[in-house]
Amino acid sequence: MINIAHFSLSLRSLLLIIAFSSLYFSARAEGQVIHDFFRSQGKIYVVVAVIIVLFIGIVAYLISLDRKLSKIENRIKHE
Repeated sequence: MINIAHFSLSLRSLLLIIAFSSLYFSARAEGQVIHDFFRSQGKIYVVVAVIIVLFIGIVAYLISLDRKLSKIENRIKHE
């Protein structure tokens, strides 16, 4: 017997994969033009720097959040 909930979940997953892959390939085709534009203008380094700063900020936030949660867990454990 076929489980309808499992079937609908897998169909939904398949549709999401198809949608994201089509977006990926269309963005990849247009992305080459964008990369060439940024390289020609010398702005690619600015884009890379912004991405690195955002990544470092997210990592720092996650580390501070982990420390706060650890303190709360220790406080609850010792009560």
